[in-house]
Amino acid sequence: MPALERLRGVHVVADPAALDAAGWQGDAVTVLRLAPDEALAFGASGVELDDEHAIIESEVGFAGAWLPLDDVLPHVEWPLPTGRPALAQGSIAGVPAKLWLPAGVADAGPDADVLLVAAAA
Repeated sequence: MPALERLRGVHVVADPAALDAAGWQGDAVTVLRLAPDEALAFGASGVELDDEHAIIESEVGFAGAWLPLDDVLPHVEWPLPTGRPALAQGSIAGVPAKLWLPAGVADAGPDADVLLVAAAA
């Protein structure tokens, strides 16, 4: 049975254009765009961006796991977005969660991995 692991990274609120051009530092960085002016970058140790008013904070408040889409689908209570990459949010197995669907998931089939993310106290 897969277990959720603490996801560490950087949480940024900044000008959308600055986020579009951000230079993320770290290994295996996965950037989730929560809003045009907000991003969570798991695996990031820092970020370089052109916005003097940006808010940049370390993030340790989430847990997640890479899982096959087929394992997650029976627990998703809403339609998935058709475009990829995509970030979807809603109830998954009765828990508020985010689901990162990377580019290529639709083409790779139901066993392609997606990132399930939930808040961790």
